[in-house]
Amino acid sequence: MPLIEQSEYNSPSILNRNRHISTIYAALIKKFEVPEYTREKQELNDGDFINIDYIIDNPKKAVILCHGLEGDSRRTYNNSCATYFKQKGFSVFAWNNRTCGGEMNRLPRLYHHGAVDDLDEVVQFVLRKGFEDIYLIGYSMGGVQLLNYLGWTKIDERIKAAVSISVPTHIATSAEVLKQGFNRVYLKNFTIDIKKKLKYKAAQFPDFINRDQIDKITSFDEVDQYFTAPLHGFASKDDYYHRVSPEFSLKDITTPVLIINSLDDPFLGERCYPRSIAKDSAYVYLETPKYGGHCAFPLRDSTYSYAEKRAFEFFESCKQC
Repeated sequence: MPLIEQSEYNSPSILNRNRHISTIYAALIKKFEVPEYTREKQELNDGDFINIDYIIDNPKKAVILCHGLEGDSRRTYNNSCATYFKQKGFSVFAWNNRTCGGEMNRLPRLYHHGAVDDLDEVVQFVLRKGFEDIYLIGYSMGGVQLLNYLGWTKIDERIKAAVSISVPTHIATSAEVLKQGFNRVYLKNFTIDIKKKLKYKAAQFPDFINRDQIDKITSFDEVDQYFTAPLHGFASKDDYYHRVSPEFSLKDITTPVLIINSLDDPFLGERCYPRSIAKDSAYVYLETPKYGGHCAFPLRDSTYSYAEKRAFEFFESCKQC
């Protein structure tokens, strides 16, 4: 039943109905001031660490923000969302995956779509501070991590609801879409950044990472086959794509979660709109606006986006569940 047949989102202009214009504007042109965070280094059980940025304004209610691929806690979409929820009376926690946020991690391990153990470290960090109500928001890859976390983990009752925005629920089809047409521009930018990190890691750990293979990267196929999969315990790229795709864990979710995926998202493949799962689920809500691009959803006469406003509305509605 939670399939939302008609989204209330209306694109503010004809220009914003172009998937690439709205996506590029949100990622590269739109600016939003970074909140005045406190940063804390969370030590992990395997000897590594992650950095968590936070603002505690309300000791009872908090939102955790999960960034996208090659992003960090201070990307524009996170800054906007953090400020919006701070104004709505939430404390905000924005975490950085390993290698992200301006400080390289210690171990060969990087990050990936199924890194729910690191997300759980963040959740436990927030729980220890005594919050009564905790909500989660994930963008793109962060939305994948969030959905997998809800499907794979025993969820604390203080986690009330979550929202995943522009989320590739089927990783393989998303990876294929990024090889097509103008989407190759996004792919190239991702691979440039990833190659830089891999070269740094190869210098740190030459026995774990083959430096010669890095220059052969042209798509996620090479990244995930030769680096992501072996470094994180997957048998192959295909094994990785299958095991971390939320399409296969959505059925196990028992926490209310809203997925907002625009139909014009240039990052999403045909299997990234899990309509049948949402129809049969009591917990997984799916909203598919006609426009919105990737992590964009601009609004007329507002510095905020539809996605963060819709997330707040969803959280409020879950209080009545």
